[in-house]
Amino acid sequence: MRRLTISALLSVVLLAGCSSSDNIVPDIPPAELYSEAQRSLQNGDWSSAIEKLEALDSRYPFGAYSEQVQLDLIFAYYKSDDLALGHASISRFNRLNPTHEKSDWVLYMRGLTYMAQDRSFMHDLFNIDRSDRDPEPARSAFKDFKKLLERYPNSLFANDAKKRMSFLKNRLANYELATADFYIRREAWISAINRSQELQRTYPDTNAARKSLEFMLIAYKELDLNDAIIRTEEMISANPVD
Repeated sequence: MRRLTISALLSVVLLAGCSSSDNIVPDIPPAELYSEAQRSLQNGDWSSAIEKLEALDSRYPFGAYSEQVQLDLIFAYYKSDDLALGHASISRFNRLNPTHEKSDWVLYMRGLTYMAQDRSFMHDLFNIDRSDRDPEPARSAFKDFKKLLERYPNSLFANDAKKRMSFLKNRLANYELATADFYIRREAWISAINRSQELQRTYPDTNAARKSLEFMLIAYKELDLNDAIIRTEEMISANPVD
């Protein structure tokens, strides 16, 4: 995944209509250029599609294909893993088309883009646990999918958004669990208890919430809080980890 700081700088130039694509893409009629861009999209040739779409966007910013070009760019940037340009394109589209008929799709794509920002190819390749990584992109994705379900419950993307929210909920709960574990390893017993309780309140139906009871038990034993130890042991018995 490309670093956001670099791509963010590029987006200022590209989205302002000053793309270098004008120097690469032949000066042909917009209908013909759009057809070529569509062929590139259908073939999964994202870099070629982006070059043609950026040229169209730059040369004909108010043309007949303007809105669809912007939508296609959002998709192409996402597929090419250029996440900063994807975010910039989504923000621009929403600013120019606040009530567009495809606003549900744009919101869905923003959620997907945040999810991709939370992903790491190397972590996936080697199956490395990434639960302790910064969860902010995951939180943003969760909020967008939740917003999609609230605003557009009948959207074609609602079911998939719901499934992704379930995955993200576990991702976020595991981050809280990793934080509680961090406090346990540093013998910060009160902080471990507070983090575990917050996890149980926010994500009560996750395995992470059930696992956090073990951390609470360790902390209570270290603090010699006998009543809390008994209550926690009872909760652990009643809430086995899957």
